[in-house]
Amino acid sequence: MPNTPVTTWSLEQTAPTDLLPAQAPQGDVRVVRAEVPSPEFSRFLYTAVGGDIRWIDLLGWTYAQWQEHLERPGVETWVAYERDTPAGYVELVPQDDGVVEIEHFGLLPAFRGRRIGGHLLSYGVARAWDLADRWPGLTDTKRVWLHTCSLDGEHAMDNYLRRGFKLFDTQVAEQPQMAAPGPWPGAYPV
Repeated sequence: MPNTPVTTWSLEQTAPTDLLPAQAPQGDVRVVRAEVPSPEFSRFLYTAVGGDIRWIDLLGWTYAQWQEHLERPGVETWVAYERDTPAGYVELVPQDDGVVEIEHFGLLPAFRGRRIGGHLLSYGVARAWDLADRWPGLTDTKRVWLHTCSLDGEHAMDNYLRRGFKLFDTQVAEQPQMAAPGPWPGAYPV
């Protein structure tokens, strides 16, 4: 298969006041922290959210790699539930000098376009800004950043900009074209 250009945008907030929260969606939607590191649950979220938009980087991770990642101090997974069903998640990963990366964020396909994403992102960003309050020994958050790309959902960039993120870098790279793997092998027709 031929290569295709993929644009990656990096965005940031540099103060808690940068956050422009979305309105909470109607209905029974709540966001809860997954406090017990669970490789099975995290891998489920990763594949269920990213299966149709080519999240493939972590598909080869072993159980031990997932466990090690989730047990790092300050790594948090916040899950949106609609009527007690997982709808999406945001994963916070602290870095050096008070920097927190939103390493993963998204919704399962069935929950997109229902105003849950803006609410979940708002909630996750607020938790990134107060991460050190829950993790003694972490430096207070000075910057929250993330990246998105042209393969992500069509509303991703708009959601980030509406939440107060500012673009600080853009890169274009060639990537091999491939079919979306789906949430499990064989989930989508090839």
